[in-house]
Amino acid sequence: MKNFMDEDFILDTKTAKHLFHDYAEDLPIIDYHCHLSPQEIFEDRRFDGIGDVWFGGKQSDGSIAGDHYKWRLLRSNGTKEDIVTGRSDEAERFRRFADTLSLAIGNPMYHWCHLELKKYFGIYEPLTPSNADSIFKRCNDMLRNDPDLSVRGLIRKSNVTYIGTTDDPTDSLEWHKKIAADDSVGYAVRPSFRPDKAVNIHKDGFADYIVKLAASVGKDSLESTQDVIDALIKRLGFFVSCGCLASDHGLDYVPFRKIPMEQCDTAFGKAMRGESVSVEEAEGYMTAVLLALAKQYHKHCIAMEIHYSCLRNVNKGKFKSLGPDTGYDMIADNSCIGNLAAFLSELDETDELPKTIVFSLDPSDNAQIGTLIGSFQSPEVPGKIQHGPAWWFNDHKTGMEEQMKSLANLGVLGNFIGMLTDSRSFLSYARHDYFRRIMCNLIGSWVENGEYPNDEEALKRIVTGISYDNARKYFGL
Repeated sequence: MKNFMDEDFILDTKTAKHLFHDYAEDLPIIDYHCHLSPQEIFEDRRFDGIGDVWFGGKQSDGSIAGDHYKWRLLRSNGTKEDIVTGRSDEAERFRRFADTLSLAIGNPMYHWCHLELKKYFGIYEPLTPSNADSIFKRCNDMLRNDPDLSVRGLIRKSNVTYIGTTDDPTDSLEWHKKIAADDSVGYAVRPSFRPDKAVNIHKDGFADYIVKLAASVGKDSLESTQDVIDALIKRLGFFVSCGCLASDHGLDYVPFRKIPMEQCDTAFGKAMRGESVSVEEAEGYMTAVLLALAKQYHKHCIAMEIHYSCLRNVNKGKFKSLGPDTGYDMIADNSCIGNLAAFLSELDETDELPKTIVFSLDPSDNAQIGTLIGSFQSPEVPGKIQHGPAWWFNDHKTGMEEQMKSLANLGVLGNFIGMLTDSRSFLSYARHDYFRRIMCNLIGSWVENGEYPNDEEALKRIVTGISYDNARKYFGL
């Protein structure tokens, strides 16, 4: 029997251990997509305890923010909501989580949490109901007294060299500017352009957001689809001036419906007046905006990330009481790969297809994405069109293995740009360790099964590439 999560955790073969410990383990981290706060990075926030950094919850302004992975787990064990996202009794919340975690065999949270305890707090024993109070106290003492456990300290401890945050086009980016001017930071923190609110014409709040977008470019109003596009392009230029290297689009599904601009404007006018917009009108407007933005991404050498197949806020009662991003989302059932292919083809015809990273929350889309990306590669950069790493509900051991196997079966795994955190937690960099172990174990098994030669130079290139080098080159770092 192997020891619990020892130094060779997940590494089943001699080759896997060699690849991880000698090549992957100590490489820096490029976190090219996350939801960390640049303000908290600049201000070097300190946490008041493990409940604060692990769970988050209700903030002083009444909003809910934190790690919805852990909230979902607590709810699945029958924990009351005032404990899940409340902040009145952190010790009890930690006890409840310890009890929940002890039942969560097979869940990646079990591994992530213990990797975090080991990496940041030097705690190697499994978290259980019997030692929860002791570990709670030890973590709190360290967070309050250890100068290396502030936000910046945690990032340095994680060996992170690049952080790509997720930012709205109307953002002033003041915290990014302050970080860039602060020589003591020691790593790059860049904004990523996420224009979802201006794209999703069919969603609540669209009209109010367009007013906000207009103000951000010094206008009283935006009167047409082209006005929206021009405003977004202007804001994108500002983001580029602040070092932006990536954009991100969170879509229910990828639309592709080309309609005359006059019809887009008709849809836009309806939405601004609060009238309903048909599916056809919405898709036409969205397609026009997405195509215009993609061409600008190509112009500025910005990578375009496309996330789709998430059905959000499915529990309407909880959405009303807690708001979005609180753990009430699920995998959607749709097929839009043909639309995505048409979208990429439209851009490719005019040589305006940007570097693109495709993520679907539905793991059954892996093979579709694998065959899609092989149809649009070019000499600009190896792996110009990427199958993004296993995302959200798929970033467990099985999901990561299946995504990499599919990519290997249908493309060139050695050009994969590897893991990201997609997280709001400053402790989540332990997930890169998890990913690298899984990746090295998978490759090691192929070598030891005689499916790939024990070629040291080639294996080093593949492992260091997926862990770090490919992303560094892809984003021009």
